[in-house]
Amino acid sequence: MLDYLQADLDKRQTQGLMRQRRLLDSPQAEHITANGQPFLSFCSNDYLGLANDPALVRALQHAAAEAGVGSGASNLITGHHRYHDQLEQALAAFVGKPAALLFSTGYMANIGVISALMGRDDAVFSDKLNHACLNDGAFLSRASHHRFPHNDVVALEKLLQASTARHKLIAADAVFSMDGDIAPLAAYLALCERYDAYLYVDDAHGFGVLGPQGRGSLQHLDLQSPRLIMMGTLGKAAGVAGAFVAGERIVIDYLIQSANSYIYTTPAPPPLSAALLASLHEIEYGDARRAQLFAMIALLKAELKLTRWQLWPSETAIQPLIVGDNHEALALSQYLQAQGILVPAIRPPTVPVGTSRLRISLSAAHSMDDVRKLVSVLHAAEAAVPAGIAQ
Repeated sequence: MLDYLQADLDKRQTQGLMRQRRLLDSPQAEHITANGQPFLSFCSNDYLGLANDPALVRALQHAAAEAGVGSGASNLITGHHRYHDQLEQALAAFVGKPAALLFSTGYMANIGVISALMGRDDAVFSDKLNHACLNDGAFLSRASHHRFPHNDVVALEKLLQASTARHKLIAADAVFSMDGDIAPLAAYLALCERYDAYLYVDDAHGFGVLGPQGRGSLQHLDLQSPRLIMMGTLGKAAGVAGAFVAGERIVIDYLIQSANSYIYTTPAPPPLSAALLASLHEIEYGDARRAQLFAMIALLKAELKLTRWQLWPSETAIQPLIVGDNHEALALSQYLQAQGILVPAIRPPTVPVGTSRLRISLSAAHSMDDVRKLVSVLHAAEAAVPAGIAQ
């Protein structure tokens, strides 16, 4: 087996697909220290700049002194702390749903919800660009799994029309993590009403950013229905860690009894929920942060004028710069790093073959000078980075 693993790693290296970790020596922010060097970072999903916010740090410190640093047992034994319960109630009220349930990560939420709600006689319908954990949830559910072309409402309807499944679930990212575009959720919900299906929305990159007071993509699109179930992550715009699922009370009650990734794990430490209660306050009253973020997005789109690489259309904090070739994307990322700027190269299998890119993530913590520096270095990179680099 070890020989096979080494051969696979060597192949990845040759194809320009080898991933590397960086060692962070500073708080997550727009300016960080990684591998012992200072960088201007466009890597983080900390869209509102809350990951190192003093109010959140104080809330966590106070709660740690009161509640300790570990949950100690699973949720259904003695692990469900008052801080967890308060956060669930606050999140449900914030997104306008009857109830909510905390999970330790967004990945655990998606595999837990889909595998609990769907079974062998059911069907899950997924966008082909969905995050991997949505696909894994469908696989674990043992339901039939139908994937439709990206944001293709017509193709989805044909699949729903042909389905004889007992229960049907459409699963989709709200904001796609590598393209930054928003799914046609209103059209999906209309199909749910027409074909007796439910809509599970992964709002990892919309919660905290989109909608009035950052309440998420469903509020942004003014969508309400008992057929809607949403997941929001708490380690991106919320700045901390974890995830929640919100929906009808009966759905949440069922998940407490049936979602394995909720039942058979120790919940996140209570102080994190205390920090997230502080974060929720900052999100609700964070219009200035969101205005700053969208100003940074507009500035990048207005001033970046490239001829070789293409900035794909996106109105969100995720701005994909399409390069195409794996090696060229990696070389561009390395060129920026040499200039003191971190932007990750995203390559297959995370994105489709031939669409390797730099994923530019903007934050309310960035300044206009930060964005202009990125633009200037990218303009210089077109002349400095060779096109179509050979293996």
